[in-house]
Amino acid sequence: MSDPDTEKAIVPLMFRLPLLVALALITAFGAGIGSAVMMLDASSGFGAIRLGPWAAFPQAQTVDADPYAKAHRARAGRLLFGSAEGLMFQADVDGSGKRLSSDCTYEMQGQTPPARFWSLYAANNVNQPLLPAPGLPAAFNAWNVLRDADGSVRVRISASAQPGNWLALRRGGPFRLVLSLLDTPTAGSSGVLEIGMPTIRKVSCP
Repeated sequence: MSDPDTEKAIVPLMFRLPLLVALALITAFGAGIGSAVMMLDASSGFGAIRLGPWAAFPQAQTVDADPYAKAHRARAGRLLFGSAEGLMFQADVDGSGKRLSSDCTYEMQGQTPPARFWSLYAANNVNQPLLPAPGLPAAFNAWNVLRDADGSVRVRISASAQPGNWLALRRGGPFRLVLSLLDTPTAGSSGVLEIGMPTIRKVSCP
């Protein structure tokens, strides 16, 4: 004859064990997926070449790309440049190493690397363009930018109107600058370290 008190103690245990297993699985899968997504958002992969605030990933589109770089491309749904086509630089910080913020005003100044064509725009952490209000300048390229007498480029990046080349921002949080070089001799990683990149200087910040 069974003991009623024993049966009452066994019944909660029968439901508690599956619940604990389910919670453990949810925690494990959630933490794993979350950490993977965070890693993909943080970087395009290993093997970055850094020149001041700028970073490039010359092998991201090659067969030598690491698994994180391949997964990053697949998640973003983008095709990057091949090693013979061009190179994409990105900058998340200014020259002092501080995170770029759309609440501040910056100036990018200097010579652009040799390339048949280049473009500059502001983007989020997966390089999707952050478009400002309609009618405002959202990007610059080798054909529409105004140059100084020595051929250098000076671009003001701000959510407020600026004189000269003004790259308009959409106010609200951090952003990234993306400088894409097409048909450039610097696409080979062996020559990237020898080129000069424009500086990024914070002009003002409320």
